[in-house]
Amino acid sequence: MSAKMKTDDRMEKIVSLCKRRGYVFPSSEIYGGLISCWDYGPLGAELKRNLKNFWWDTMTARRNDIEGLDAAILMHPQVWHTSGHVEEFNDPMVDCKKCKARFRADKVDESRCPMKPSKTPHECDGELTEVRNFNLMFKTYMGPVEDSSAIIYMRPETAQGIYVNFLNVKNSSRQKIPFGIAQIGKAFRNEITPGNFIFRTREFEQMEMQFFIHPSEDVQWFKYWREQRWEFYKNLGINMEKLRWHEHGPDELAHYAKAAYDIEYEYPFGWQELEGVHNRTDFDLTRHMEATKKDMRYFDERFEEKFVPYIIETSAGCDRTLLTLLVDAYDEIEIKGEQRVFLRLSPRISPIKAAILPLVKKQGMPEFAQKVYQELGRKFKLFYDESGAVGRRYARMDEAGTPFCITVDGQSLEDETMTVRDRDTMEQTRMKVAELQDFLDKKVHG
Repeated sequence: MSAKMKTDDRMEKIVSLCKRRGYVFPSSEIYGGLISCWDYGPLGAELKRNLKNFWWDTMTARRNDIEGLDAAILMHPQVWHTSGHVEEFNDPMVDCKKCKARFRADKVDESRCPMKPSKTPHECDGELTEVRNFNLMFKTYMGPVEDSSAIIYMRPETAQGIYVNFLNVKNSSRQKIPFGIAQIGKAFRNEITPGNFIFRTREFEQMEMQFFIHPSEDVQWFKYWREQRWEFYKNLGINMEKLRWHEHGPDELAHYAKAAYDIEYEYPFGWQELEGVHNRTDFDLTRHMEATKKDMRYFDERFEEKFVPYIIETSAGCDRTLLTLLVDAYDEIEIKGEQRVFLRLSPRISPIKAAILPLVKKQGMPEFAQKVYQELGRKFKLFYDESGAVGRRYARMDEAGTPFCITVDGQSLEDETMTVRDRDTMEQTRMKVAELQDFLDKKVHG
């Protein structure tokens, strides 16, 4: 990254790139937008799908001890009473009597007043109200009558869908403990102060896995899953120097947790949580067992006893991980007096794996390039571009995060070789179509 690029404007540049290249758009933009709601454009939708597939493949396809689940967003309202969300899922909130804005009471020093010039709430001379609790659950009504008996909640997390399906999954899959249940799905939280682009939003997607174990083995499995999740981000191609562990102290631990660690990433706005790994003990299954009278205990022949399983949870936000990939990949370099933007996404998750570029729009080059595009396109997401100077096309692909550009030139028509340009090294190598398939397969699938 160029030393000239200021940390302060890095997020602004990333947001601008996302809009320009079709990664992320403001939701309902033609109506003025909706605060902290975002739509994923063509490249963003593809990147998000690749990320989810990579997580799902890591958690389920490559293992025989984790089952997949897709639980409903709407659940019986009693689930959220049992889990403690209705009574306890609160953030402390204060209002500013001057600017009328609302802030999380525990994040006031990090917040900005909407008045210009923007200041922290303590600096704008506005008086803050007394602290009061604000429940983050979104409420709605099920059925034609809107009264208290019809209240239902949009789930604030996907984990409860796993817990209430523990017996169903265990019995139908015939899994034995230790085993896990993985799920990717939407969750909704009425955040008081969402922000930092797609880092904290009110509608988001979670990638969670709950691993059920014997209580005596919690320490070893907790250590194991911390190692596995660290390795996941390494395989995503994230700069590991930007990652660190944060252990929750006694005053940070959730009421259900015996131990908790966060993987934190150094964003332009500071170190923040990327993923949590938690030892939730038997709290969740015990609560649901007490509320429903369904026996959640498991008989383990190894220990010759019946017990409520402990749970090791890994919980990551898909949108937050996607932002991390964009921040980590964003780079600026000055080339021949021009400031160029590179999005150095790993080929494993990049939206477009390669661009097919005929050098000129004549002499049979477009026709040959189209044949290559059709053949390689059966297996890889490609982009065909014959508009403008080839240098400009390279620049557009670099900014869009495409790792390879394949150029068809005059020599291609003679020996069926093409130039493969690497985005990160800018090295160029000539290959035939058959070689290209193997090359891309190794880069994309490792």
